[in-house]
Amino acid sequence: MEKVTEMKQPAALERGARRVVILGATGSIGKSTAEIIAGARGAYRVEAVAGGRDPLALALLARELGAKFAAVADPAAYAQLKEALAGTSITPAAGEEAVIETALRPADIVVGAIAGTAGVRPTFAALSAGRTVALANKECLVCAGAVFMRQVEATGAMLLPVDSEHNAIFQALGGANLGTIEMITLTASGGPFRTWTREAIAAATPEQALAHPNWAMGPKVTVDSAGLMNKGLELIEAHHLFGIEAARLDVVVHAQSIVHGLVSFTDGSVTAGLAAPDMKVPIGHCLAYPHRSRTAARRLDLTAIGKLTFERPDLDRFPALRVAIDALQTGQGLPTVLNAANEIAVEAFLNRRIPFREIAFIVEEACNSALASGDAHEPQSISDALAVDHCVRERSSAFVKQRAASCAKVH
Repeated sequence: MEKVTEMKQPAALERGARRVVILGATGSIGKSTAEIIAGARGAYRVEAVAGGRDPLALALLARELGAKFAAVADPAAYAQLKEALAGTSITPAAGEEAVIETALRPADIVVGAIAGTAGVRPTFAALSAGRTVALANKECLVCAGAVFMRQVEATGAMLLPVDSEHNAIFQALGGANLGTIEMITLTASGGPFRTWTREAIAAATPEQALAHPNWAMGPKVTVDSAGLMNKGLELIEAHHLFGIEAARLDVVVHAQSIVHGLVSFTDGSVTAGLAAPDMKVPIGHCLAYPHRSRTAARRLDLTAIGKLTFERPDLDRFPALRVAIDALQTGQGLPTVLNAANEIAVEAFLNRRIPFREIAFIVEEACNSALASGDAHEPQSISDALAVDHCVRERSSAFVKQRAASCAKVH
């Protein structure tokens, strides 16, 4: 199976602009991608953009980037999108099938940045068409990693990692033989609760969880980062991207977010990917790959930072990471279950239905329930994965309701 460590060069345009499709254009990754494209005049041409529920922001971005096609996932937003694009040659569309159509537009690279499980079908469609995909949606590989990687092999498509950690590892590997790798280590900032007590973390508010010290991200991934669930999801993603088993994957807490990933080799040497905490670095790397282009990303000045620190993650204070590691080690369909339950639990927390401590509890309960009922089989297709996802969401929503009522009685 072709992994990112062994990828051939994409059919990059040697003359003229590289054609780009942006899925999740109105999110943080999509906006950063747009900024890079706008600052690299003549290097890229945006073919199409897709967004979720903000037709006005999508229309504005489509106009600014000169896109030919714009799709909003919410069918009810079509009229607004059409009106906002009136007088242009940009074709408006709406609904899930329209987003998939966006993914299939002619392009040299598709940026897959739709948050959550909503990004699974469009991203898989792009891979099925043999596209090079710059993947920012980790849920794709957590929900259906084996299915995605089989499709990469079958179609000759490529996955380029946009997550800062995986992109750093991709660069640090330098095409190394997987047999020479002793350990791949992802770094975690520790989030806003790195030094908090277990009791304080358990009672954290949404505002506190969303106050990340280093990164500006969407609400779901920011909450995941606060509880270190995000790092657990990234371990599962790395397992599929690099073809590395759980025993050769590790996590360390690195508060400065300067070292994003490390590769330890069997001869004792270690390579690391360093950069300022700025998503324009990995996005720019993927957009230009296998070449490099200048971006406005923040430059790294180690003398100004002065000191880099590393520590072991505390699985007692951050049980979500332990739950994710258990799911990776157990395998089967547990990562699919983990992902679905986590999305439901995080949404409930952001809506103030459950306290922060309940997120890991609900996800672990979903995993245990799936194992007990025999529903933790590994998905064999995207439809299979999404069917498991649907069932787990229903079960987790019911469990959230129970836990919310229980927590309300306590208080």
